[in-house]
Amino acid sequence: MQSKMRTNKDKGKESLSNRIRSSLVLKLNLEMVRRLMSGFMAVNTLVFLMGFFVVLWRAEVIIEDSYNVLAASGFNEGSVHYPMLDFEVMTVAPEEGTTLHRDIQELLPFHIKDAERDVFTGAMELPAPLRERIENIRYSVGFEKDFSYFRFVYNIGPEVYGLLQILLILLIAESLMLIKHTVGGHRVIRATLKPLADLAETTRTLQTMKPYDEKYLKAIAGELSSIDVNRLDKGISVDSSQNELKDLTYAINGMLNRINQSYQSQVRFVSDASHELRTPIAVIQGYVNLLDRWGKNDEKTRQESIDAIKSEIGNMKDLVEKLLFLARGDNETIQLNMERFDASEIVDEIVREAQMIDESHLFKTELSSSAFIEADRQLFKQSIRILVDNAIKYSQEGKEIALRVTKGNGKVVIVVQDTGIGIPPDDLPHIFDRFYRSDESRARKSGGSGLGLAIAKWIIERHGAFFEIHSRVNIGTRISIVFPEALI
Repeated sequence: MQSKMRTNKDKGKESLSNRIRSSLVLKLNLEMVRRLMSGFMAVNTLVFLMGFFVVLWRAEVIIEDSYNVLAASGFNEGSVHYPMLDFEVMTVAPEEGTTLHRDIQELLPFHIKDAERDVFTGAMELPAPLRERIENIRYSVGFEKDFSYFRFVYNIGPEVYGLLQILLILLIAESLMLIKHTVGGHRVIRATLKPLADLAETTRTLQTMKPYDEKYLKAIAGELSSIDVNRLDKGISVDSSQNELKDLTYAINGMLNRINQSYQSQVRFVSDASHELRTPIAVIQGYVNLLDRWGKNDEKTRQESIDAIKSEIGNMKDLVEKLLFLARGDNETIQLNMERFDASEIVDEIVREAQMIDESHLFKTELSSSAFIEADRQLFKQSIRILVDNAIKYSQEGKEIALRVTKGNGKVVIVVQDTGIGIPPDDLPHIFDRFYRSDESRARKSGGSGLGLAIAKWIIERHGAFFEIHSRVNIGTRISIVFPEALI
């Protein structure tokens, strides 16, 4: 009877430890998912609103130009010849579409008294595919003049569809990041919390050895149940006179510290990614404000703003593609198409492409023939191009950039060496960290997101190769990639 009662107690304690562990895993994962989703929703909403405003602004500029042409030649139907722009003379205003709020209308560049701006879907056969309905979205500006109603209609559908494609890329990258951090974080947390089962077993052993402080153990269980993501760094107080219970508390605190370090690492990555996306959005917002203040009638300012907005959207696309690559890499979903090829041929091809794009640096090559390796050709080329791009960014114009391919002792070594600014010794261990820049100000000036070397590291390590790096400040950097030579 006593044995049966003891077994029931043991099962109850084991159930308690499992409940505590599951509760912590659930709390940590839910908090991570909540923070990620709130950050992603804010970024997506801002990107869409800014992009849609730019689309409306461009439509307004075209409509304003056509209005000025018609004002000079007379408002006759069919005298406007802009692509995707229709001009209508009507007896009354049509009742269709959604009218823009008056505050938004006042921000747009085309100012005409009592103008009505509507967004509507053009006539089509229903039911129509979603893409056709999106590409059929129209934007109209209507106004009364000389007892007639005039309306300019501009097809903004293709531009809205392009904007939605950018948002789709963002959503795919964000979804992969969310899945990665949820699944990966769940595994890490469960693995880290695994010692709870061992601790429960230790507690049961202590019970059979000698009397224990039941009040203190209940206090430990209570504190564990109350721990959430905001209390991971506080731990549990140690005030027991029994050494075994002190060891138990120290073990729990050590476990919580490891969980906290893993959690903070994920939070920093999410914060860095949000910061990198926030920067181009801020630039786009600044240029839209510039257009609003001075770009209405200044062609130079208007063109400068449009070019800058296009450039920042390109940077955002590049950043999202890099994040998507790393997310797929972390989830082991990238397939390597292994083949045997001469590394010297690929390096020579990269140098010729770089010389066509960049004529301000001197490229020197020393390539051994028949330096065969077995790798994914495209990924190998991508990793070498990343190193060459970094050498170009951090070397002054007129400086030499050398690439060498050597073989021997069963290895093929690819070297990219520049005579640039170099890397401080304290920064060398971190250059492959995601979003890391050894010199923030100079890195910002030269561009880049701090993800290139992280991608190159992932590619090289998946091929069983490794890096060797030597660098001196203001002298230059030499990065070597050591591959096993492919046997014939």
